Amino acid sequence: MNTMTNIESIKTQKIDTLNDLIEITRDSATFYNDAAKAVPNPALKSLFGEMASSKNGLVGAMSREVRTEGATPATHGTVRGAWDKLYGEVRSQFGDANYGYVSQLESSEDRLMKAFNEVVADDNVPASVKQTVSSYLPAIRSHHDMMRDRKWNMQASAKH
Repeated sequence: MNTMTNIESIKTQKIDTLNDLIEITRDSATFYNDAAKAVPNPALKSLFGEMASSKNGLVGAMSREVRTEGATPATHGTVRGAWDKLYGEVRSQFGDANYGYVSQLESSEDRLMKAFNEVVADDNVPASVKQTVSSYLPAIRSHHDMMRDRKWNMQASAKH
């Protein structure tokens, strides 16, 4: 493979990878935004709104990187994300709506973190693509850990 073909291959892989991650992150932003409108707890409304804004910021940053590569960023989410959101909405109708949303959003965070970690761990992904994706991991981990801890705290409170 000549150098130009290799550079084009890496560029294409970066665009495709970022667009996949944009779709999954957009799913998460949409779910948080909808949950902020639906959850009864004011503190959770605020937290979910902040998380939606942060996710939208990540989508914007990744979209700018895709545009820098001369491509069009993904403009929609995934089918799985739509199903997860629907499941969360249905689940919240039964039992504690606050906990239902926190639990489903934490599962959404698991999915998002797994997607980013898989890219970084994949030996077939070029180092430059891994470096780009790795730059988003601190925010992804922080969001994940925040929702995990919130879920655990709610579970612990319910047991007392």
